[in-house]
Amino acid sequence: MSRRTTLATALLGLIGVGAPKAALAAGPPADPAEVIALWPNGPPGGEAVVVTQVVTERGDAKGLRDRAVTHVRQPTLTVFRPAKPNGAAVILVPGGGYERVVVDKEGFETARWLADRGYTALVLLYRLPGDGWAQAADAPLQDAQRALRLTRARATDLKIDPRRVAIMGFSAGGHVAASLTTRFDARVYDRIDPADDLSARPDLSALIYPVVSMASGPAHAGSRKQLLGPDPDAARVAAYSPDQNVGAETPPVFLVHAADDPSVPVQNALLMFAALKARAIPAELHVFEEGGHGFGLRFVAGKPVAAWPVLFETFARRKGL
Repeated sequence: MSRRTTLATALLGLIGVGAPKAALAAGPPADPAEVIALWPNGPPGGEAVVVTQVVTERGDAKGLRDRAVTHVRQPTLTVFRPAKPNGAAVILVPGGGYERVVVDKEGFETARWLADRGYTALVLLYRLPGDGWAQAADAPLQDAQRALRLTRARATDLKIDPRRVAIMGFSAGGHVAASLTTRFDARVYDRIDPADDLSARPDLSALIYPVVSMASGPAHAGSRKQLLGPDPDAARVAAYSPDQNVGAETPPVFLVHAADDPSVPVQNALLMFAALKARAIPAELHVFEEGGHGFGLRFVAGKPVAAWPVLFETFARRKGL
């Protein structure tokens, strides 16, 4: 990987909620050194892509890092290895409205929390649909499918069971995760190596304040416009709304949303839960009175949503993750 790519995909570990002032003064831990490029010869459909990958440090009042990556050219997985692996892996998909990927708050911080509990955590830096990719709306799903397959292909090295791999997505990253959950078997790219012979079906899915519906009303307008353009027809809306694509092989799903979310209406989670129950797919939904949007682990102190990570861990264990 080039120096620019390495910097652009730089990943971080967060100190954590409520960290001592001395720890904050020392700065965040070093970024993990283990970064897996998804596509050895470049991502599919990039012939007309001319954008330059950029990392922007947006700053944080508490001294925590808050980086946003735009114009992703080199999708990657950053690996957080636990000291005591429990044999399960979680691929994390941060949000950003399909305009950017917010790697710190919803990626690295959660990855460190999971690694502390024995999970091998991998943070996905995925391509964005507005950057000129040939299959623009499917570019994020291509990366998610490839990430799941590569994780399984590297199971021995990662010290995981390939039958215990979950996906966890936040906001627009929740739409990526939900799309993988319901369209894991869609042919959205051509096979490039033996890893692509493996299933891209997650064994469990966690959708945290997810963008789900592309229908006018419940849709997050920004994500819908970035993914499908200003005026998608009914067929495209249905094809890219995971609640309308739940099937018999959809894995168990854990959902979290705040009722007061001002950005992504809670109806997104409600629609997904109803669709899962209609197909008898194991699912658990937690709607909290207060929490807003984009809370991750950083903005939960003193709010009901602070319970979500432990609720996820309990659900995951009950489902064999």
